[in-house]
Amino acid sequence: MRALIQRVTSAQVHVDGDLIGECAAGVLVLVCAMQGDTDDQPAKLAAKIAKLRIFKDDDGRMNRSLLDISGQALVVSQFTLAADTSRGNRPGFSAAASPEDGNRLYESFATEMGALVPTQTGQFGADMAVSLVNDGPVTIWMDTDA
Repeated sequence: MRALIQRVTSAQVHVDGDLIGECAAGVLVLVCAMQGDTDDQPAKLAAKIAKLRIFKDDDGRMNRSLLDISGQALVVSQFTLAADTSRGNRPGFSAAASPEDGNRLYESFATEMGALVPTQTGQFGADMAVSLVNDGPVTIWMDTDA
């Protein structure tokens, strides 16, 4: 699985103008299931993100985790993280998991995050409008295959 983690002071996701998910201080996680991803990867990725020390301590150093600050998560599916831009000008997305596998792994990841920190989600496969206030900015790329 691939994830793009953004430290935020707030984030929201809308579908058809309706607010469907939001978070206060914490992380916005854009997540993509890849071909070959297994059922154990969502739990491992969620645990890693929850423990990632990207929040400031009292000395201003990134030394606290999402768990340490009692932060929140907004999890949004984003198959475009699978983009292959190596040929031509139009990205290919054949490395992304099938929609069925992608949705199952996305839902599993959101459930695993929700077991660790307060979590809301976007809507798999929907055309979403995501807004955020990036804190720092701090943006981290993670891939379970790396």
